[in-house]
Amino acid sequence: MSRIGKQPVTLPAGVSATVADGRITLKGPKGELALKVPSTVAVALEGAVLTVTRRGDDKQSRADHGTTRALLQNMLVGIHEGYSRELEIQGVGFKAAIAGRQLTLNLGYSHPVEYTVPDGIAVTVTDGTQLKVSGIDKQLVGQVSARIRSFYPPEPYKGKGVRYKGERVRRKAGKTVA
Repeated sequence: MSRIGKQPVTLPAGVSATVADGRITLKGPKGELALKVPSTVAVALEGAVLTVTRRGDDKQSRADHGTTRALLQNMLVGIHEGYSRELEIQGVGFKAAIAGRQLTLNLGYSHPVEYTVPDGIAVTVTDGTQLKVSGIDKQLVGQVSARIRSFYPPEPYKGKGVRYKGERVRRKAGKTVA
């Protein structure tokens, strides 16, 4: 049995859950998230506790068991506390600005990079070089952060680019003149 899947998910005060038609919906102070439950597992709501059980013992059922429980836990943390990811921009003249849902990045290209922030995600810019991506969906926060980073990943020679806060970039020595 899955070590993660067999653990129950306890709902804190202020969070409600509904299970119906193969979907589970969690509502909390920060918003609402829904998950389509795979047919290989069953989710039961007993009071303030969600339990995930698998219907069979085949490989797919075992895989879905732990995954479904982990996704439920991520949803719970998202609607109760929220998720955020911080990025920093390094480089001469590199900066970011946000206007409404449009993020504009000046990253040394001949043109500014425009990115439309998806619904459910908030991006804040401080000092023009610090970005904070936040929202209730862990997967979407990570995906948007990775997309912003992909516009100019940190390069190993000068360290310029967009990086996660605290990310260590392995530096390389440049060419040496004999």
